[in-house]
Amino acid sequence: MKVFCLILICFFVQMENICAQDPTALMKIIQTKLKKINDYEASASLKTQIPFLRVPDAIVNIYYKKPDKIKIKNKNGISLVPKETVSISMYSLVNSSYQALDGGSDKIQGIPVRIIKLLPADENGELVLATLYIDTRRMLVLKVKTTTRENGTNEVELYYGKFIDSGLPDKIIFSFNTQDFKLPKGVTFDYDDGSVKKKESEISQNQRGKIEITYLSYSLNKGIPDSIFK
Repeated sequence: MKVFCLILICFFVQMENICAQDPTALMKIIQTKLKKINDYEASASLKTQIPFLRVPDAIVNIYYKKPDKIKIKNKNGISLVPKETVSISMYSLVNSSYQALDGGSDKIQGIPVRIIKLLPADENGELVLATLYIDTRRMLVLKVKTTTRENGTNEVELYYGKFIDSGLPDKIIFSFNTQDFKLPKGVTFDYDDGSVKKKESEISQNQRGKIEITYLSYSLNKGIPDSIFK
């Protein structure tokens, strides 16, 4: 009986490894994990790094509701988070219609990852290509690179720690192109050279901006009204 159980365990482990090697099967595992999170409210620290701008760090509240509703609220001011960095949620991305292709392997954060490229079925959609870097041992996405028609290529790297049991990151770092970045109307910030205001063309020269979000707490699946996102 013990031998039979051992053989059965080995069989299922082997089958799981085989499935993990197939891009489509691997994406289904990721989909299943993400489906467990219907919504969350989180408290987080926000650091913004945009060339020429001095933006103060902030404590923000982040609201998420699947498939793709995301809202960042800063009680003490305005958070300069480009729309394209949050407009494509992980859930909506992996649950869209696409062709999953093997992109090889790499290392992210010193961890071996499998690269999966997603080609959207809608050739005329905003998303052109998404590349996921997946830790197949823990079945976690460590990095996502998206290319859109209007905003070029953006990257997000995810770091896991104390919230890993929920499959949620402790920290997220967005990297984006500042070429199309625009300040909200009527808003000015100090610049690194001491000035108060510059032309948008002076801060949009194909440079990279970075947004770092460190999560302090999550409240999961409590139900968030749609009015929060208006």
